[in-house]
Amino acid sequence: MFNDIGPLELVTLIVLAVLVFGPDKLPKVIQDVTRTLRKIREFSESAKQDIRQELGPEFKDFEFEDLNPKTFIRKQLDNEDLGLKEIRNGFDLKKEMAEVADAVQGRESESSSGRVDMSKKPVVDMVKKPEGAARDERPPFDADAT
Repeated sequence: MFNDIGPLELVTLIVLAVLVFGPDKLPKVIQDVTRTLRKIREFSESAKQDIRQELGPEFKDFEFEDLNPKTFIRKQLDNEDLGLKEIRNGFDLKKEMAEVADAVQGRESESSSGRVDMSKKPVVDMVKKPEGAARDERPPFDADAT
């Protein structure tokens, strides 16, 4: 519970507690705090048991930590019944992206040799400008169109 409190911070808290409550009342305050924490833990465990009983026998191994999305996904990915590992291992994103890049640039990749052959020209060369337009000439600006 107090894993991130260092020794100097702990000493500071003890000194502050002694100054605020005094040495006479400090043991009683500590007992009250521990009793309250114990009751809160018992209440939360009782609530968890009630929820598990209400959900039924199919949720007997339900853990409330599973409600955290990261924990839930990690648990489902480790589940062998779904076969997600085979799907994840069978999908090679780098290979797919290389094939798309080759198709866009007009090159033929090793894995796409049986696929539809695109023309040998790059896609950029397929788009032609009108022959009458000069390269440095801009199209006319139409203020109403924008």
